[in-house]
Amino acid sequence: MIKTDILIIGAGPTGLFTVFEAGLLKLKCHLIDALPQPGGQCSEIYPKKPIYDIPAYPEILAGDLTDKLLEQCKQFEPSFTLGERAETIDKQDDGSFIVTTNKGTQHHAPVVAIAGGLGSFEPRKPLIHNIAHFEDKGVEYIIKDPEMYRNKKVVIAGGGDSALDWSIFLSDVAKEVTLIHRRNEFRGHLDSVEKVQDLKNKKKINLVTPAEVIVIVGDEKVKAVVVKQAQHIEKEFEIECDHFIPLFGLSPKLGPIANWGLEIEKNAIVVNNALDYQTNIPGIFAIGDVNTYPGKLKLILCGFHEATLMCQAAYQIINPGKRYVMKYTTVAGVDGFDGTRKEAPKAVVKAIE
Repeated sequence: MIKTDILIIGAGPTGLFTVFEAGLLKLKCHLIDALPQPGGQCSEIYPKKPIYDIPAYPEILAGDLTDKLLEQCKQFEPSFTLGERAETIDKQDDGSFIVTTNKGTQHHAPVVAIAGGLGSFEPRKPLIHNIAHFEDKGVEYIIKDPEMYRNKKVVIAGGGDSALDWSIFLSDVAKEVTLIHRRNEFRGHLDSVEKVQDLKNKKKINLVTPAEVIVIVGDEKVKAVVVKQAQHIEKEFEIECDHFIPLFGLSPKLGPIANWGLEIEKNAIVVNNALDYQTNIPGIFAIGDVNTYPGKLKLILCGFHEATLMCQAAYQIINPGKRYVMKYTTVAGVDGFDGTRKEAPKAVVKAIE
């Protein structure tokens, strides 16, 4: 039986940052993740994808973000159960929980934080009759290593942030990048849309809208795609390419967590965002992309905020009646991994005082 203060289900960015915030409160964390390594989607799906909305980082690769978060929380000595899926949860008479994985590993904690991101996921595939034949033969739904597209002709389909961001990134890697979207308007960040338009004007990206890919051409590998433009019923044409990458998002599934008695809305866990991101079951919290509430934004930085407030509530559950006085790390420092205290510079302390 693995015992801890906060049991975190999901070792993605939000789960890893929770370890740091809990550590500041002298709370220990253990993380469960079905993937064989920490990082969630950032490690498994797009480690080389640039992220632009992490504070203090104008741009950081998803894999590098994972490395930084692991470095940040290392001092608080988190433990992990990796390659196992949280299967069942049983509430004990004292209000604590026992979570058992699909491999039978049991975990006991007074607080459970579900930080499972989108849960288990699979890419949404376009309805192209012969697409399955070309999977791993030039059709990829996830970009793990951009270098495989170096000096290649790439066609990307999609209108969200992933399609926009990868089109921008690969414009400096691939020989030719074509972005196809079935509408003239994009769903991604305005800044990304403007960058794509600018790259189009500089002839670094071919932009085809409104249009969609209807057929993949090739024998054993992708050689071209057939594109149909929406405003021209009869207009179809081929675009020569080495890779076709449809980026239409992921189909999330909560998996066994959906059977834990939690309030679910549109495949997400309902939480009380006015207080502490607690679910309808006291002691169980949901933070990051896995939760939902009015005004919810599925952004990593929002998950960081939710983790911070959740840890404050967890402290009260674990230490009932004990008052916690919040101290700024710039003044109090952070307890080091070796038991020493990293004090803030005296000049900083003086300035704050």
